[in-house]
Amino acid sequence: MDGIFVIDKGEGLTSHDVVARVRRLTRQKRVGHAGTLDPAATGVLPILLGQATRVAEYLSASGKAYRAVIRFGMETTTYDREGEVTRTAEPEALAALTLAHIEAALPAFLGEQEQLPPIYSAIKRDGQPLYALARAGKAVVVEPRRVRIDALRVVVWNSPDLTLDVECGKGTYIRSLAHDLGQRLGAGAHLAALTRTRSGPFTLDQAITLEQLEQALATEAWRDQLFAADEALLDWRAVILSAASEARMRNGQPLRFARRPHPQPLSQGARGEDAPPARAYSADGRFLGIVLWSAEQAAWQPHKVLPTQLEAE
Repeated sequence: MDGIFVIDKGEGLTSHDVVARVRRLTRQKRVGHAGTLDPAATGVLPILLGQATRVAEYLSASGKAYRAVIRFGMETTTYDREGEVTRTAEPEALAALTLAHIEAALPAFLGEQEQLPPIYSAIKRDGQPLYALARAGKAVVVEPRRVRIDALRVVVWNSPDLTLDVECGKGTYIRSLAHDLGQRLGAGAHLAALTRTRSGPFTLDQAITLEQLEQALATEAWRDQLFAADEALLDWRAVILSAASEARMRNGQPLRFARRPHPQPLSQGARGEDAPPARAYSADGRFLGIVLWSAEQAAWQPHKVLPTQLEAE
């Protein structure tokens, strides 16, 4: 079973809980996820099985979309509803907050920027997640991270709650966005609810719950829910290899074509300014893996090579 199940994660489960459940249901050893979701968050969590785990890093690095409910008037230690209250806004400050104020503040959060993650996060310091250090009462210093927010769209404003659609790049903390927006507007805020609506090319409409997956696995219906590994990379260029080039790729040898790739915007997972990755296929349509363009060698370099069916068995 090689491929990707797009799971609609329920509230209260960690991403590792979902992986463990899918591992038991499918009886597969190689199972992973692409893009951690907090236990309180719901929505799209791609679960990769077998050879599809080879593309996990690229799917994790792809763009994400969320629907967030930001509640103004209160700040918490974790920047969401799970934390202890650290500040409550004056009633006058909350009453004065309008949709016009919010919409005027949002553009400042667009584009690339430095974002300070929550102290209670899964970021590791000396092998320990920051939330574990914080809960142990140890001093935690959080370093800002470079993130990218592509779009912010107001869905509804019903004071004190703002429902906001967010499109962003890897590593963006929506909890930090909620906290920072509250500070900018002077009313304080925290994240009250979060649903991931897209991870890379996979959307919530394509996702199934763990209960639905269990039912599908009881019949052959699971095959209709399993996406091929290369579905995560369809926005990349594709190259089709001859039998000789396929053999060179499997031996880790460079692949030289008549022309270098045309310049194009870098896809997710690109390595270097002139090294967009590409999907490699055999002449009969088998997905062989991932190659990277090397300007230095003027050749495609094998990067991830999937085994043949015989090797996999």
